[in-house]
Amino acid sequence: MQPNQTVAIPSSTKEGSKSKYLVPFILVAFLFFLWGMVHNLDGILIPHLKKACQLNNSQSTLIDVAIFFAYFLMAIPAGMILRKWGYKKGIIAGLIVAGIGALMFLPAANSRTYELFLLALFVIGCGITILETAANPYAAVLGDPKGASTRLNLGAAINGLAVFIAPLIGSAFIFSGINHTAEELTAMTEVERLTYLDMESASVKTPYMFIAGGFLLVAILFFFFKLPEVKDESRTARFSDFIRAFRHKHLTWAVIAQFAYVGAQVCVTSFFVRMAMKYGGVDEKTAGFYLGTIYGISFLAGRFIGTGLTRFFSSERLLLTFSIIAAALCCVAMLSHGKVIIYSLGAMGFFMSIMFPTIFALGLVGLDKETKIGGSLLVMAIVGGAVLPYIMGRIIDAFNDNIQIGYIVPLICFLVIIYFAISGYKVKKIEQN
Repeated sequence: MQPNQTVAIPSSTKEGSKSKYLVPFILVAFLFFLWGMVHNLDGILIPHLKKACQLNNSQSTLIDVAIFFAYFLMAIPAGMILRKWGYKKGIIAGLIVAGIGALMFLPAANSRTYELFLLALFVIGCGITILETAANPYAAVLGDPKGASTRLNLGAAINGLAVFIAPLIGSAFIFSGINHTAEELTAMTEVERLTYLDMESASVKTPYMFIAGGFLLVAILFFFFKLPEVKDESRTARFSDFIRAFRHKHLTWAVIAQFAYVGAQVCVTSFFVRMAMKYGGVDEKTAGFYLGTIYGISFLAGRFIGTGLTRFFSSERLLLTFSIIAAALCCVAMLSHGKVIIYSLGAMGFFMSIMFPTIFALGLVGLDKETKIGGSLLVMAIVGGAVLPYIMGRIIDAFNDNIQIGYIVPLICFLVIIYFAISGYKVKKIEQN
């Protein structure tokens, strides 16, 4: 999905033996789960480090900035790494880099240094960018070509499991359930205050050590298993090729819509816990539990049900319907009080679940030889996950910690997607020079 990336299926995989590729596919599928865990712990990590490091809202969203900006910066280098080293070595490198980033949580937590947390997350982001660049084409060639779509859908489903599991683990191991007000912290002695904050900071070490162990263990397994190599036979795309691709108006709108979607999803999950606590009347552990259950299960269900609905409805009509409902739920969350807010935010997961693949597919229609460049641009649009949550945080800070007002950002994002589903997706004929 990165610039200049094509895949040549080895002849051995075309003949393929199911048993021969079962273990390699399991390893690749576990990659989907690992990066899903990293992303879906952010909804826990953001409110937690806000408390542990005494941050404002915009500062706390730099967690999203660190990871998603790493995606943007590494998009093209990741493709170059895989082209030069091959997919197996590239995956091992990505796993090691991500593992090192997770290990960096140890010194960050010990020193309670927010900048070191951000650096650790940026390193993790660089590693998983390589993994995501490699995993989809690699999963496609591990077996009968006719089953490639099934394997990719299975990988996506495994990734979706992390939406459910990560917040549950995070809330159990990271959240202490203790929240002191600013007045209570001020009333503490310096020793009591530092002891409390250091305890909160230290709670992230256990889950991230397990994540580091997962990355490094899978890297070792990849090293010892004999895996088929995937060749990259594509030419090097020029910068002008990417600029030229924007002459396709529907692709341009797809990139904008994808930017908006990723930003909206990250905004919703990043502030879910604090919304549930402040307006839903629950403690942080319960809020984290709801993020994993109500939102996570909704998102996972939407992946399966939404895919089934595409057999009966056109992609653009389904996207329009889901984005209208998501916008309505966002309005409910902004204007309501109590548990209604939690249920509204949770239900949004269902209606956002199909947006990324649907926007991606509609944006690539009619691109022909420029399909891979278009795909690269759509992947790079995930930088919306770095930009829009920060803007949301600034708005919340400007309105004296009014989190509900901040949800105007994902609401606007849904309106952009609605426009794309109504008109922006339409392919217009381009006059050839």
